[in-house]
Amino acid sequence: MTQHSLTLIVLAGGLGSRFGGNKQIAEIPGLGCTIMELSIRDAIKAGVSQAVIIINKKIRAELEATILPRLPKSLEVVLVEQEISMVPEQYSHLTKDRIKPWGTGHALLCAKPYVKNPAIVITADDYYGASSFEIMAKHFKNNNDWAMVGYPIKNTLSEQGGVNRGVCEVNEQQQLTNVIEYLNIKLEDKTLYGDNPQGKREVISNEALGSMSFWGVTPNIFNELEIGFAQFLEHNDNGVTKEYYLPDQIQTAVKNNQQSVMVYQAQSAWYGVTYREELEKVSKKLYELHHGRTTSNHSCSNAF
Repeated sequence: MTQHSLTLIVLAGGLGSRFGGNKQIAEIPGLGCTIMELSIRDAIKAGVSQAVIIINKKIRAELEATILPRLPKSLEVVLVEQEISMVPEQYSHLTKDRIKPWGTGHALLCAKPYVKNPAIVITADDYYGASSFEIMAKHFKNNNDWAMVGYPIKNTLSEQGGVNRGVCEVNEQQQLTNVIEYLNIKLEDKTLYGDNPQGKREVISNEALGSMSFWGVTPNIFNELEIGFAQFLEHNDNGVTKEYYLPDQIQTAVKNNQQSVMVYQAQSAWYGVTYREELEKVSKKLYELHHGRTTSNHSCSNAF
């Protein structure tokens, strides 16, 4: 395998239930490409030379036919199918009634055989901005700690309904101390509210940073994920609906192993699509952002 200094891992295996389809491969009207391709372009400019894309098998054929030909030949691309059956043998009985993928923690674990160096981890349907990739590339030039780019939660809301966010707590050294998953976050009378893990509705600070799944990790995370996934399967014996979330596992590593995770505040806007109704608005924003950097036909295939 080719040696790489920096890898991009794209989590594209979710089913997009609220979106109502495979939003990972939904093209942006006017740009002729997906959000994932814009992120890959930004990552390449920041120094990434390998992309490991975690997918569900339902989108493989379309991805290979439409998206991969538009990526630069110099980029090593690895497609990895996230299968429900990919569990330790002693837990195989839990897979028979499982419909949804196991979650983002399991998706990242699927990349283990292909990642031998620091990696930036993103989701396929979120646009993070070019500066976030530059921040992470600079981080790994100076140290081997994990890292994340956090986005002000107040700037990541949806007009279509409540959103779920990992709310970050940070110490004086700008290191992550906690990620708390809040559900159904929305503005109510100009105040930010969300449901805490106990289901209680409470106020969220206007200055709070959210984890939008933009992580910087090193290969030692895979050992943590393997241990955590086995524990997850052991204690969730129905195995049908609960998900193995990546932020939970990063938080566990922070608390149990004194793993340092540097937190950088985003310098770019975040754009994401949770609901199909948001696609047109997000598409317009991304078109405006990239209009000056694409060719006359505004095709991503010519933008690398």
